[in-house]
Amino acid sequence: MREDISDITAITKDARYAGVLYFIVALIAPISLKYVPQRLYVRENATATADNIRSSDSLFRIGITSELLHEVLWVFVVLALYKLFRRVNEDRARQMLIVGALLPVPLVLMNVLNEIVAMILVSGANFLTVFDGHQLDALALLFIRLHGQGLNVASFFWGLWLFPFGALVIRSGFIPKVLGPLLTLAGAGYVTSSLTTLLLPQYEHTVDTIAGFLEFGELPIIFWLLIWGARIPKPEVSIPEHASR
Repeated sequence: MREDISDITAITKDARYAGVLYFIVALIAPISLKYVPQRLYVRENATATADNIRSSDSLFRIGITSELLHEVLWVFVVLALYKLFRRVNEDRARQMLIVGALLPVPLVLMNVLNEIVAMILVSGANFLTVFDGHQLDALALLFIRLHGQGLNVASFFWGLWLFPFGALVIRSGFIPKVLGPLLTLAGAGYVTSSLTTLLLPQYEHTVDTIAGFLEFGELPIIFWLLIWGARIPKPEVSIPEHASR
């Protein structure tokens, strides 16, 4: 009985730890992925984008820092989830670890270099005087767009990892099964959006609108892990036949 209680306590502790890290990443990531681009980037307008970066240099640097920070933390999120779910299925948990962290994280970290190059191009450094201002602005926008395409490739993996994650949730027994299909739908949203941007860019806006709703399916598992951790169903107590007479 003591061993059973110890196992339940360990599962709950691991689940809450994963939930705390997951929640922190969910708070930090939108800074670089949503807020900074919406404030600074002007689609197809290199001069306006470059002017925004120059006038909001601190905000741009905060975005870069946010991206580096949430990717480093993400490694620990996936490791925590691997530790939690390897009890359920070691192979699926390993798939989740590889697709969720080992593949996309190095890609995103290297992709940050595109933003750093863009920042240098608009900095007015003396060694760049061989280019005129319009050329520098255009090059800066090019690297910003390269960064965006790098995130699009990474989002393909952000979707793929949710499939083994969802399967593990369904089989776990200590997290509500309904959260598993929600993760699968969220994964489908990420993957579909990424592939549409690459293959059928003319439908990107329409598909992104639908995929955005599906991606919200990732949120419930964050709050479940953070608040409840894990709930182990109590074993049914069998009543001896003679006791009911």
